[in-house]
Amino acid sequence: MRTVLDGEIDAIVFAYHGAPMDVLGPHVKELADGRKAVAIRTFRPLDAEVYVVAKHDPAQRTAMENLNAVGFFEAVFEDVDEVFAYHLHLVGRDGSEVDIEDPYAYPLQLTDFDLHLLGEGTHFRTYEKLGAHLVEVNGMSGVHFAVWAPNAERVSIKGNFNQWDGRTHPMQLRSQVGVWELFIPGLVQGEVYKYEVKSRYMGYVGDKSDPYGFYAEMRPNTGSIVFDIDHYDWRDTDWVASRKKHNGLNAPMAIYEVHLGSWKRAPETNGFLNYRDLADDLADYVKKLGYTHVELLPVAEHPFDGSWGYQVVGYFAPTSRFGTPSDFMYFVDRLHQHGIGVILDWVPAHFPSDAHGLGFFDGTHLYEHADPRRGEHAQWGTKIFNFGRNEVRNFLISNALFWLEKYHIDGLRVDAVASMLYLDYGREGGDWLPNQYGGRENLDAVDFIRRFNDQVHKEFPDVLTMAEESTSWPLVTRPGYVGGLGFDLKWNMGWMHDMLDYMEMDSIFRRFHHNSITFSLMYAFSENFILPFSHDEVVHLKKAMITKMPGDDWQKFAGLRALYGYMYTHPGKKLLFMGGEFGQWHEWDQDRSLDWHLTEYDFHKQLQQFVTDLNHLYQTEPAMHQVDFSWEGFEWINFRDVDKSIIAFERRAADSTQRLVVICNFTPIPRSGYRVGVPFAGFYTEVMNSDAAAYGGSNVGNSGGLPSDPIPWDKRPHSILITLPPLGVVIFKAPAPEDANQ
Repeated sequence: MRTVLDGEIDAIVFAYHGAPMDVLGPHVKELADGRKAVAIRTFRPLDAEVYVVAKHDPAQRTAMENLNAVGFFEAVFEDVDEVFAYHLHLVGRDGSEVDIEDPYAYPLQLTDFDLHLLGEGTHFRTYEKLGAHLVEVNGMSGVHFAVWAPNAERVSIKGNFNQWDGRTHPMQLRSQVGVWELFIPGLVQGEVYKYEVKSRYMGYVGDKSDPYGFYAEMRPNTGSIVFDIDHYDWRDTDWVASRKKHNGLNAPMAIYEVHLGSWKRAPETNGFLNYRDLADDLADYVKKLGYTHVELLPVAEHPFDGSWGYQVVGYFAPTSRFGTPSDFMYFVDRLHQHGIGVILDWVPAHFPSDAHGLGFFDGTHLYEHADPRRGEHAQWGTKIFNFGRNEVRNFLISNALFWLEKYHIDGLRVDAVASMLYLDYGREGGDWLPNQYGGRENLDAVDFIRRFNDQVHKEFPDVLTMAEESTSWPLVTRPGYVGGLGFDLKWNMGWMHDMLDYMEMDSIFRRFHHNSITFSLMYAFSENFILPFSHDEVVHLKKAMITKMPGDDWQKFAGLRALYGYMYTHPGKKLLFMGGEFGQWHEWDQDRSLDWHLTEYDFHKQLQQFVTDLNHLYQTEPAMHQVDFSWEGFEWINFRDVDKSIIAFERRAADSTQRLVVICNFTPIPRSGYRVGVPFAGFYTEVMNSDAAAYGGSNVGNSGGLPSDPIPWDKRPHSILITLPPLGVVIFKAPAPEDANQ
């Protein structure tokens, strides 16, 4: 007895039915004579026979009738007025037999409230609902799948479990917001899957990775992998409890920027190391060198190694290049146990156009703008998120919170903020669309950034957000309620470029460019700045840090020490890309390990020791880090000695009684008898000299310190007469004042 219409069968067989649970699975029907019956239907195109086995009587098997030669089966149980528990027994065309649970016999899992929040863009834990989740439904374990594709005619799940046949497991549309879902019983961790998306437009059919997938196949494969991320045994409770202290704006922050794929590699094969191996080595190394945080180039899954992770496809999946999600949790956990914070580069500005990714996801421009004048970065070959769409904002904010919650990340450095803020970024002439007021500001992106920062700080007030923003956009690190963007910190790109331009020129010409080393103090306290020397400055023929320095090898290393010395004494938090700490000669190469063998040679070993001592001094001297974002922490002593390329200044702790006097000589000429004004009378201890013999210098200095003279100088009541080393930075610790008010 048949209880289904030909049109419904065709919609299932030809894979365009958007509500398969209306047809497949068990249904109570009323027969023509008024009696009740239960009809069970399934679509098994690869099987020859299908039987229904009632769980209350497993000895009985009821053959299902094949209503369509392609494999649409139905069994009708007359005089049964309610659905009963059953499973299906399949006989393959090759004679193989297997029992399975029927996915369409299990209820939908998403609530109406979930769907409502998704639709209005305020479900900031969407990763708990969308994607693939190992769950138990009605006592049966399996995987619940859910994906947003509002313009699809049909979405189905495909994998090894159904021979990658997109017809077999069509999902149910929840029409309120265009979310599709299906629970497939019996699936376990490790299943590889994709979504087959058939659009209602233009006949588009595409295989897509899961936007919320927690794990992915190793490139060049593009499938998502079912993975349980909720059962790692974290051991960083002490770190998380004290994170507010480590992330405070008055705390020392020396960040070691790392690309995991090239920090170290397997020596025999040049292959990638596992997150766990990297964790143990990196934690020991950065702890020894005195860094407080590491910042990772993006670890979210990406198809192209050459993008360094900045072209993300799997926003919720740490890349499988280095192991599993659990391995990455171990990585973060291990660094936390060593007292090291973990900052993640995060890329909400754009995404690549790879066919399996977010682009044209359901046959429409779902995540990106449709108009290429707003939806594409031609120079990068990437798509721009549509920040004005509720669901897209929800996706990105949920993703930010995901890394903070599930992986205990301590900070997010947001990449390419300038490209988000300006509609004409990287565009020529009229190849862009103005905003509603005729301006170039991307108002939707501004709104998104503020919402992102508000939500992150609301839920994780001890976590930092940082902007890589290269323009003069105002109030980047001020709260949204005063018109700011809400970031905690901003990269000082202007300082970085000025200093590198200055240091790359021959020292004889530096006198003509003295403003390059002083100009930053004109705006140093307009934002909360990080001073970076990042990966972007040591690649693509820009040269390694050491080879940027002019002169012979001695001068190169001396110049680099002077640059780092000024960096650490200048107001602002610090960031240095890996390899710069020991003076690697080669430009950074993503496909090979750093040249660790160089640390066996004196100059490199001594530079590494200098950076180590500088980091430890930075952490132990409050004057170097407590007041980075206000004039109270800095005062010029002398910035006018242009001819000698010398500057002198004070750094002050919060109570202003602890002070350091810093003098920088950016020429290779030593200066004896150089007088510098100081704030207090007493003995000035030389706590750092970049020219010390231990660092490979000429050991020109001041024998550990010297007393002040009652000679007014530089508008100060006292002064010291020092010997200033060539290409050197010396730091003196001032004595405690007799009167803190003087």
